[in-house]
Amino acid sequence: MSVATTVSNVSKKMSVKTLLNLTRVAVRNKTVRKFLLRNIEKRMYEDLIKANPYNRPVKVQEDKYYMGRALLRRIDKALTEGHLSREATEGLLSIFLGNVFFGGFYARQEFIKKYGFKPPIFLTISPGKACNLRCKGCYADSGTQFHEKLDYDIFSRIIQDAKDLWGSRFFVISGGEPLMYKSKGKSILDIYKENSDCYFLMYTNGTFINKKMARIFAELGNVTPAISIEGFKKETDERRGKGVFEKILAAMEYLREEGVPFGISFTVLRDNIDIPLSEEFFDFYFEKQKALYAWMFQYMPIGRGYTLNLMPTPEQRLELFKKEWYLVRERNIFIADFWNSATSSDGCISAGRGGGYFYIEWSGNVTPCVFVPYTTHNIYDIYKNGGNLNDALHSKFFSEIRKWQDEYAYEQPPEKHQNWIMPCFIRDHHKKFREVIDNCGAKGIDAPSNQALKDKDYYKGLIKYDEDFSKLTEDIWQKHYLGKGD
Repeated sequence: MSVATTVSNVSKKMSVKTLLNLTRVAVRNKTVRKFLLRNIEKRMYEDLIKANPYNRPVKVQEDKYYMGRALLRRIDKALTEGHLSREATEGLLSIFLGNVFFGGFYARQEFIKKYGFKPPIFLTISPGKACNLRCKGCYADSGTQFHEKLDYDIFSRIIQDAKDLWGSRFFVISGGEPLMYKSKGKSILDIYKENSDCYFLMYTNGTFINKKMARIFAELGNVTPAISIEGFKKETDERRGKGVFEKILAAMEYLREEGVPFGISFTVLRDNIDIPLSEEFFDFYFEKQKALYAWMFQYMPIGRGYTLNLMPTPEQRLELFKKEWYLVRERNIFIADFWNSATSSDGCISAGRGGGYFYIEWSGNVTPCVFVPYTTHNIYDIYKNGGNLNDALHSKFFSEIRKWQDEYAYEQPPEKHQNWIMPCFIRDHHKKFREVIDNCGAKGIDAPSNQALKDKDYYKGLIKYDEDFSKLTEDIWQKHYLGKGD
């Protein structure tokens, strides 16, 4: 949200409508666009680093600045090279900028006035578990044999709730494979059409994106597909199935032809870490395929066949941390990574933290995060009892997690900030995580997550992982981010 704050401050006297109109002119005029971007970047620097309104460590604010700058420059590059259609550009400006960032302001203010803290800014929803692929170590344990899905009316109501209660206009759609979702004769496309005031980021394996589907996305203008890849042909086909890589490249070509903004999603495993550390990887997907952004998901030991042996080692994770920030700072490539990018998001964003999110899956289970498969509430029960999304938000389980976030760093002055290089509640602070699980009576959403709670080797392994990663990163946090020492 720092980019939005900066854009709104380029001219504090400008109305949102005036600013959006100026931005539309900038889209058509390269000179105006460059001028506007320079001023936005300058204001972003002043707001984040000089003003620093929430009193964060200065180096944390610098990370936010570089992340915002990378996104702005990547969008500018796409516009300059002609890779965004008129509809997509209008969607980015009017919906993503106008509604997601600016819209919902008054709803959020009402929430803050009533409850004393900021509401979540988005939701992640997995409407269906079905998937036409069966990838090794899938966090969702998806496959063609699964039929669990959210009832369309419930799905639609969840989105409306988030709009009304929090002013949210941004939703992340995951799965399963979202393009396989169907309920009451409707599909995921109907959700996008019926919520044209919202912007959707959809994780997809890309195999259902043909020319017709790409054209639909272009006409909608409010959805960006994040296509899951495993590297290049060998790695992708080995994990996802023979021929999947070629289908992905075809999908990207269709999206480019129609001017639809898209990104990539990559799962980092212990044995594929060399791929995202290579320049070849980013050159191929950003310069040749024209991806706009990348999401890096470090393998988490949950879901199908969970194991600690697929996680990047602490040493590998630190190397990836350095590489990602090099690419953001030096090459202006927008890379988001829940773990390595946490300094730019003020740490863990789960459990409905202000500016954060929580997760609802196909059976209606409400969990703090996509990677925390434990719950105390189900959306079907909440609605049946006359409640709404705030019932989950104010649950003891979520409240305990937010209390930990606040005490760890979120509500602390810089000198008391603890290490945001290791922000993850379930992986980086597993001992505390288990204390909250036990205290709140949270249950796993599936057999693997319940089994993990009984697995002594799993518990000991994660505690050891936390200790080792802390030893590797604490000095960096203290010296680079807090300025203590050289």
